[in-house]
Amino acid sequence: MRIGLSITHHVKHLALLGGALLFVGVSVTLVDRALAQAAQDAPVAASGEHVLSIHDRGEQRVVITKARTLREALKLADVDISIGHDVVEPSLDSELVAPNYNVNIYRARPVIVIDGLVKKNITTAEQTPDRIAKAAEMTLYPEDTIEFGVPDSFIDHGASQIMTIDRATVVNFTLYGKRSEVRTRATTVAEFLEEKNITLGDNDYLSVAQQQNITAGMNIELWREGKQTVTVEEEVAFEVEKVQDANRDVGYREVKTAGVNGKRNATYEIEMKNGQEVSRTEIASVTTEAAQKQVEIIGAKLPTPTNPSEAQALGKQMMLAAGFGEDQWGCLYNLWMRESGWRTTAGNVSSGAYGIPQSLPASKMAAFGDDYLTNPRTQIAWGLNYIKGRYGTPCGAWSSFQAKGWY
Repeated sequence: MRIGLSITHHVKHLALLGGALLFVGVSVTLVDRALAQAAQDAPVAASGEHVLSIHDRGEQRVVITKARTLREALKLADVDISIGHDVVEPSLDSELVAPNYNVNIYRARPVIVIDGLVKKNITTAEQTPDRIAKAAEMTLYPEDTIEFGVPDSFIDHGASQIMTIDRATVVNFTLYGKRSEVRTRATTVAEFLEEKNITLGDNDYLSVAQQQNITAGMNIELWREGKQTVTVEEEVAFEVEKVQDANRDVGYREVKTAGVNGKRNATYEIEMKNGQEVSRTEIASVTTEAAQKQVEIIGAKLPTPTNPSEAQALGKQMMLAAGFGEDQWGCLYNLWMRESGWRTTAGNVSSGAYGIPQSLPASKMAAFGDDYLTNPRTQIAWGLNYIKGRYGTPCGAWSSFQAKGWY
């Protein structure tokens, strides 16, 4: 009974210190007993089991499971989850390896997101403003503020929560030459500078008065007098490669591969006087994203020639399309000018040679079209093929003609 006497003595001395302290001592004892009792009542997982404390809609439920994943465990416990709407932490596919888990289920509910004149009704289980805005396909910025509320009437609004976004004002701010889009909750330029932790130096020049009110889209520039270097990001225009297609009519245009502008960081030395830029010299440039060339198909098919001049234009086009260089045109022009004057009906009475390329006999050109007697396109196609096969190039054929009088 010694222990009992010790406890009585302890309480007696506590009483001498005042009833309040005695009350605290008794309360602590009761709490300790409650915690001990709770610990005794808490389920204990056996080997291979997991204890899940499931928090759902303000209620807690404890289950013991041998499931491999949280998804399996909730299914076995008959906890319905709306996939794509409800949010579960940890994630449904989390593998259960620890003995104890706290599982939070956030049920999807209707939310009205108001962003100025834009109002969106969504159903989401997300809890934070950023995630709710993302579910509404909106972007929040650090300077924006959020206010949550409940609708006056669920019947009228059909939502359990309203999230109103108060957007910060967007201004164009140039800081020593670097221009950027900045958001602010300041009402004056002076407040803006304070908000952004900017202190004006003795040689700094501000493009607007500090007392001026902030308005959406306004330009605020801060420069430093004298020479200074600034680095700005600039777009690099993409090149356009035009590929002529002799099988397409003139005027046809098709973008085969769309071009993409590149980006570069350009460094300039700028001289400022009285807040005005008086000179700008580029001193360095680094390409950060290469531009992607645009490839366009351009129709280059000429109409059927009706005279030697039109046949010559068609001949040059077909020569280039056949893979011969621009330097070969003079040779081809001279060769067929001497042979036929670029006339489709030119014929040699003594030899029987015929057409622009003076095919001998004319029927050889039939392999390129039944209209070989009248169509300059057919005649030129045969003539270029003949030159390539026998002489390699128009200049090779022209050299042979000059030496022998024929080719």
